[in-house]
Amino acid sequence: MDLPLPPVERLRTFRPSFCPRRKCPDHRTSRSDYRVHVHGSYTTARGKVIPRYLCLTCKKTFSRQAFSSAYYLKRAELLFAVAAGLVAGSAHRQIARVLGCAPSTVTRLAYRIGRACLLLGEEAASELDSQPDREPIVLDHFETFEFSQDLPFGVATAIGQDSWFVRALDPAPHRRTGPLPPAIRKRLKRRNPRPRKGGYLGSTRRILDRLLGSKPSGATTKLRIVSDGHPSYQRAIARHPARRRIRHEIHPNPERGPKGSPRSDVAIARDRALFAADLLHGLIRHSQAAHRRETIAFGRRLNALMLRLWVLAVWRNFIKGRSERKPDPTTPAMAVRLTDRPWRWSDALSRRRFPDRVGLRGVSRELYDLAWTTPELPSNARHRLRLAY
Repeated sequence: MDLPLPPVERLRTFRPSFCPRRKCPDHRTSRSDYRVHVHGSYTTARGKVIPRYLCLTCKKTFSRQAFSSAYYLKRAELLFAVAAGLVAGSAHRQIARVLGCAPSTVTRLAYRIGRACLLLGEEAASELDSQPDREPIVLDHFETFEFSQDLPFGVATAIGQDSWFVRALDPAPHRRTGPLPPAIRKRLKRRNPRPRKGGYLGSTRRILDRLLGSKPSGATTKLRIVSDGHPSYQRAIARHPARRRIRHEIHPNPERGPKGSPRSDVAIARDRALFAADLLHGLIRHSQAAHRRETIAFGRRLNALMLRLWVLAVWRNFIKGRSERKPDPTTPAMAVRLTDRPWRWSDALSRRRFPDRVGLRGVSRELYDLAWTTPELPSNARHRLRLAY
C-alpha cells in the first residue's frame, strides 16, 4: 500500500493522473500519460488560487480541489479536529462546543469522514488480500442498537489475531431477545419493520465472502476463523461454497464464577484466543459516545453508526499504537506491513478516495451511499451528490 501522499493544497506543482469524473473512461485507471491540459484557475474567498484542468478524454473540466478531502468545505480546518473528536468519546454537540461551530456541521463532517475511512479500510483490505493469509481471523459480533433499544443490531468484526488489524465490518440487524414484558411486546409490534438482510447468518456469510472472494477459485490457502462457536457462524461456514478452505477454531464462552474468582483453564484459553475482538469491542465502548452502556448520545441511524465505526477502525489500524501502557507505538498496519510508521489524521485524510476506483460493492456501497435506512425515522438522507461522491 502506498504511503500517504502529501495533501494537494501543499503542492506547488500538481498534475492529475486520472479524471475525477466517474463516467470518464480515464477515471478507474492511473496513467502517467493521462492527457490533461491546464484550463485556467479561480480564487477562493481566502485568496488561494486553485488551478483548473480539462480532461481531453471526456472534455470535462475539474479543479485541483477535486482530489482533496476538503472539497466543497467552507471550514476545512475542522476536518481533522472532528475526526479526532469522534474517537475521543465526544458526542457531536461536545465537539461543536469545543470547535465553535454548529452541531449540524459536525454531523455532516462525520458522514464525510466516515465515507473516507470506509474507502481507506476497503483499500487496505484489498491490499491484504494480495498477501498470503497466515494469521487467523477472529470473528465476533459487537452488540449495540439504533434509534431505540427495541432495534438492536450486531456488527461483525473480523480482526487479525496477531496483528489486531480490523479487516472487515458488517451490520447484522436482529430482533430484540430475552424475556420481554407484555407492554414491550405490544410496542415492538407497532414498530415499522426494518430490513435484516439475514441477521447474524447473512452478516457472517458476507464476511466470509469478503475474506475469500478475491482468491482464485482453485486457491488452496486456508482461511482460519477463530470464534466463540455461535450457531450462525457454524451454519454460515457449513453452507459456504468454499467451506473446505475454511478452518474453524471454536472457543465457546464458559460459565463465569463470581466476580474476582479465578478463571478456569477453558476461560483462559477462550480469552487468549479472542483477545483481539474483546480489545476492539472495549475500545468501541470507551472511545465512541454512541456505544456506551449508559448514554444520551445514542445513534439514530444504523448507517451513521457503521460509518463512525469505520472511523474508529482506521484510527485503530493506522494511527493508534498497539499498546499505550507499554508503550508500543507499532500500529496494526505496521504489523501487517502496510505502512512503515504511525499515521496521523492528516495522513489518513490527505487525499480524496473514489468509490468506483476502490471498487465498493454490496453492503459497503450501500453504507457509502447512505442507502441503509432506518424505517422509524421520518426521513433518511441519501448521498446523492453527483460530483461530491
